[in-house]
Amino acid sequence: MKKWIITFMLLGVWQLSAQNKAEDFTTNQPGSKYRFHDIILLPHTPVKNQNRTGTCWSFSTLSFLESEALRKGKGEHDLSEMWVARHVYQGKAENYIRMDGKANFAQGGEFHDIPWVMERYGLVTEKAYPGLHYGDTIHIHNELEAVLKGMVDAVNRKPQKGHLTTAWKDAVRGTLDAYLGYVPKNTEEFTFEENGRRFTPKRFMKYLDLHPHDYVEITSFTHHPYYKPFVVEIPDNWQMASAFNVPLDELVTITEHALKNGYTVAWGADVSEKGFSHRNGLAILPEDERTVSDRKSKDLYLNIDGKKIPNAFMQPVPQKKVTPEMRQEWFDRKFTTDDHGMHIIGMAKDQNGMRYFIVKNSWGDSNALHGYFLVSEPYFRAKTIDIFVHKDAVPAATKKKNPCYFKHGE
Repeated sequence: MKKWIITFMLLGVWQLSAQNKAEDFTTNQPGSKYRFHDIILLPHTPVKNQNRTGTCWSFSTLSFLESEALRKGKGEHDLSEMWVARHVYQGKAENYIRMDGKANFAQGGEFHDIPWVMERYGLVTEKAYPGLHYGDTIHIHNELEAVLKGMVDAVNRKPQKGHLTTAWKDAVRGTLDAYLGYVPKNTEEFTFEENGRRFTPKRFMKYLDLHPHDYVEITSFTHHPYYKPFVVEIPDNWQMASAFNVPLDELVTITEHALKNGYTVAWGADVSEKGFSHRNGLAILPEDERTVSDRKSKDLYLNIDGKKIPNAFMQPVPQKKVTPEMRQEWFDRKFTTDDHGMHIIGMAKDQNGMRYFIVKNSWGDSNALHGYFLVSEPYFRAKTIDIFVHKDAVPAATKKKNPCYFKHGE
């Protein structure tokens, strides 16, 4: 996942404390004919901006963990995305060299990278590690990526008589210190204050009651057997970690079950479709693609070849019925790619009964919904790569298919 931006019922409607107002998800934008109801909105923290970085995977997963801390009664905390990104850069560099350069080394990552960091290095607050040590006020990793990639490529050529020195890992670490901020080799020597208490990274993680083995990735594809984990074949999966494979209907059921029971969900998906428009606050999959041919128009109808066509970003239109076979074909033919990590914080229905998930993005306050959008169930079915949830959010019926996989600590 590596996309970046350039620069009332059941559990109630929650407020963003930083904005001091409740979000309104009754429509997607001014003038729209969409009317959403039966809204479930779970506790979450304010929208952030990943800016010009491919670190959506860190922003979305930490947003998810911030909601987990709220769910557990630990209060609102602003976790450092760059603490996570820094250690993943180091991990990817080591992996790249071990694999003789035949591995992905870029800004992208996956949800499971965060538990990997948590287990080894803990978590810290944004205040403790903002990761802006390179003279900019917004996150931008183009130079950092170029420098790191140049280093690992040079090391991979083994110019020192065909062997590696003992210094190159420290060189990578020093580069990360220079760009993102100093961190001791032993990260438990890194201390910071939160709510009047001093923490090390691992103590802070335990204070928040966040445990890396409590979370699972779930996906749905037909080229591997159901109810077993498999390595999802996407470039940013540098760890070659597995996700649990379920039928498509069950993937939707798990997501809805989680939300209805108070658990938010991290969501990885393709966002390159014409029907994905953060600007318009929607991700939809219309039967007639002409209805999403103009993302800028705010008219209710579009004039296409002299015909009046509904503008699907301004009024509901029929959407495709997605089958597992369609979904698999799009993945195999690269119509569906691993683009972006986001955070599902609720759900709703439109006036025609179509279900939508409410998504918190990491592109700042950049649309009429102040950084959020709604994704229709057809779009979710077609374009989801995987979800990341607490094991307790998974229905018992799914767990029974493979009890060992969902046992805590495995």
